[in-house]
Amino acid sequence: MNSAIAVKQKWQSLRFGKAEVQALGKAVLIPLVGLLLFLGLWHLGAKQVDTSLGQFPGPAEVHEQWNNLLSEHRAENEREAAFYERQQARNEKKLAADPNAEVRWRDFNRRPTFFDQIITSLVTVMTGFLLATAIAIPLGICIGLSNTVYRALNPIIQIFKPVSPLAWLPLVTMVVSAVYVTDDPMLAKSFITSVVTVTLCCLWPTMINTAVGVASLNQDLQNVSRVLRLGWFTHVKTIVLPSAIPMMFTGLRLSLGIAWMVLIAAEMLAQNPGLGKFVWDEFQNGSSNSLGRICVAVLMIGFIGFLLDRALLLLQSWVNWDKTAVVR
Repeated sequence: MNSAIAVKQKWQSLRFGKAEVQALGKAVLIPLVGLLLFLGLWHLGAKQVDTSLGQFPGPAEVHEQWNNLLSEHRAENEREAAFYERQQARNEKKLAADPNAEVRWRDFNRRPTFFDQIITSLVTVMTGFLLATAIAIPLGICIGLSNTVYRALNPIIQIFKPVSPLAWLPLVTMVVSAVYVTDDPMLAKSFITSVVTVTLCCLWPTMINTAVGVASLNQDLQNVSRVLRLGWFTHVKTIVLPSAIPMMFTGLRLSLGIAWMVLIAAEMLAQNPGLGKFVWDEFQNGSSNSLGRICVAVLMIGFIGFLLDRALLLLQSWVNWDKTAVVR
């Protein structure tokens, strides 16, 4: 059967009732109307604001700057490709003249573009988040299972939980500079500083929610574990963890959101590579395009935060033993 005919028959077999149309409207049209209203208000409001760098950018100006950032990224990629092509041609010519000649390969001194900064920030935030998760979940399980551990750690958690990243950053910077001393660093100090700051600020929600999820374990499940005489690790693996997954993922989603916010602030203040540094550099640049570029960065930061949260939500749906549970 022709594929076009098959598609046509498939389309004709679809029946859209009133309920389907209403569901489609709720899922697509209502968010679209909200988005259009936001863009309209932004467009009208931007015309009323004059700053020292010119009029506040509206959606059209921000879209123009997005295209400019894309063009700059493509131009930098072309420069890098041309550099390595020239280097390869020069070395091949040198080896053709003298097979024993010593050839040198130099790395391209790439100027970080907006999209390079996004990748840098994503790598940094995921490193800090995974490190915080590796610390927070085991500690949260121990706190939830043992009142003694809870009493011992609760004062520390309550003291350090509300500390701002702005307070942690100078301490972390000084400690990393003092401890991480090497002639051949595998990782940049700026990267380690950002990772440690993110880890310190985002581990608390996961730890607390994991502890609450473990502590609220159903008494029937605990009785089953006692009757079956499960060992500690088996009890945790088969009874505790599956029951605590919803609370655990609530903490993970909060932690990831905090990690992303903390990272941008840390990069901005410490001038570490990433989106935060991009925003600060554009602010210091003070050109007529700076505000538009900062708006692009703000929208991208929000969009990436949204995608990270959706990714964790999908992971929760996949990991959760109760596939009928509603996650949002």
